[in-house]
Amino acid sequence: MIDEVPIGAVIVKNGKIISTAYNSREKDQIATHHAEIKAIEKANKKLKSWRLDNCDMYVTLEPCPMCAGAIVNARIKNLFYAVKDENSGGISRFNILNNTLNHTTTACQLTEYEQENKILIQKFFKNKRKKD
Repeated sequence: MIDEVPIGAVIVKNGKIISTAYNSREKDQIATHHAEIKAIEKANKKLKSWRLDNCDMYVTLEPCPMCAGAIVNARIKNLFYAVKDENSGGISRFNILNNTLNHTTTACQLTEYEQENKILIQKFFKNKRKKD
């Protein structure tokens, strides 16, 4: 079993998946190995550009401030996330994506299945606390 927070990220361009990633902070012992950062790096390599113009990102949990900043800097057009993170969310709590950077903005949308996804994430953390 992978002992990571279950976050996955997918980047899509023109209807095609160009990168996928998941958290590997515990396994790699690298603080920045969040799914969003890793997916952005893979997409950068695939497109041979740091700019991810006209790309969309889909992610399990609302990105943290670090990841939200990377999403804006990469110029991702749209962000879709499944669960709001009221404690450390870079959008709902810190409002990072609502700031214009380099004359671009990233549109954000919470998916329609938030409640079902929230239950799954809460169950993960409840089980994790039992093990620790």
